[in-house]
Amino acid sequence: MNPETLLKQFIPQINSDSSALDAQLLLAHVLGRTRTWLLTHLDEPLTPPQIASATLAFSRLTAGEPLPYILGHREFFGLDFNITPDVLIPRPETEQMVEKAIKWLAASPERRTVADIGTGSGIIATSIAMHVPRVHILATDISLAALKVAKQNAEKFHVHHRIDFLECDLLPQHIDPLSTDQHFDLICANLPYISTATMRSLPIYGREPTLALDGGEDGLDLYRRLLRIAPDWLAPNGMILLEIEATQGIAALNLASDMFSESSISLHQDLAGHDRLLEIQIRTQSF
Repeated sequence: MNPETLLKQFIPQINSDSSALDAQLLLAHVLGRTRTWLLTHLDEPLTPPQIASATLAFSRLTAGEPLPYILGHREFFGLDFNITPDVLIPRPETEQMVEKAIKWLAASPERRTVADIGTGSGIIATSIAMHVPRVHILATDISLAALKVAKQNAEKFHVHHRIDFLECDLLPQHIDPLSTDQHFDLICANLPYISTATMRSLPIYGREPTLALDGGEDGLDLYRRLLRIAPDWLAPNGMILLEIEATQGIAALNLASDMFSESSISLHQDLAGHDRLLEIQIRTQSF
């Protein structure tokens, strides 16, 4: 049996809009080759162990296991991140937050303290650290297993010395008043934002960690909690960036306006035209 025969056998069984691409990536991974190599060697005979390994991998994929978990990695912002079932699979929509954060930090060289709340696999913290010199980031998550993945990714790209990883619920407890050197210029958060009822009807339910998906009754529970405590942690004229679910634009705007009435608040759309990123630019120290 050769790769072409194997692909023709399994592609029709894959429930995906990109079934052919997924099958090619998976087979290339099993063979320890690139997809480009695979496509130029479709008629090369496979060994029995290779066929057995590929069949096992394809059985996982056709059973519904997400491809990035099988491959063990996922590209994000031009970097190849390690991924395990303990973390949410990175989505391209989140790159918009990273781009905005890097641009804002680059325009203000004196601003170099960032908090990445709910870091998951660490894609936001690591991507920012890779592109912003001298930045120092606190990356938090309630999941110790997720933090281990995040730390591995930071070490993979040699930016771990500029990121502190902390297991906590949003942000750590602190004694009032918070000392100035512990304030953050920028807070980024891609928290669970899918409503509980909606989450249970999605194909990803049970396949990606519920802890990273469930945002409560309306999907904004964690954001309410974060915005209540954020003023205590923000440096003067700091900024908050929050990724939201596409249908939450107006609700998120109203929530931010109620809590930050003196601030400049903007809602940005993703490439598909969906509400995706809430930006809160603090204009005053009076809360």
